[in-house]
Amino acid sequence: MKPICHIVCAGDFDKESFAPRDGDFIIACDAGLASLEHIGAVPNIIVGDFDSYNGVPSGENVVILPREKDDTDSAYALKLGLARGFTKFILHGALGGARISHSVANMLLLVFLKKNGAEGLLCGKNTCASLLSDGRIDFSAEERGYLSVFSVTSNCTVTLKGLKFPFCGELSPSFPLGVSNEFIGCPAMIDVCGGSVLWICEGVSGDPARFFAK
Repeated sequence: MKPICHIVCAGDFDKESFAPRDGDFIIACDAGLASLEHIGAVPNIIVGDFDSYNGVPSGENVVILPREKDDTDSAYALKLGLARGFTKFILHGALGGARISHSVANMLLLVFLKKNGAEGLLCGKNTCASLLSDGRIDFSAEERGYLSVFSVTSNCTVTLKGLKFPFCGELSPSFPLGVSNEFIGCPAMIDVCGGSVLWICEGVSGDPARFFAK
């Protein structure tokens, strides 16, 4: 697998899903630095306006951003990773936290990555989310928990197999028909044609890199 750029944000951090490999790159965003400090991990770059971290770090690898800006700290970190040639991103602590607006903003960043030829996964506490456009993702029989699939474009054709509620048909952004499906102990898949869906796994654990397209 290609090296992954791990971005640690200020939301709900799950240390069990933080599993960088040799050659991976780590960027801490603002209070995401505190999560890394708690587990003794050292980032390659620290970036943010530090409105949520206790203090302002210093060093050659620190990028201090203004508090009034267009990019969120996460968006700026993604741009740094893209500039370094990374095409796979895991945003840890990107879901949950004190403000739902940041979770929504991070979901939109998945579209930004897609437009820039990259793919991303968002992680929170026992939660993982990503964008799938005109393609397929397979899940192993070992997966447990809930799988929700939401259309984020105009009506698209979606096939769900190996789940409690199999489905083949159109999903629409105007009705959340795909919410709260369940893994049932057999291989499962999502296939999308003619659009994009946001899929969210809840109740999962372990390294989220398994969800990247092979």
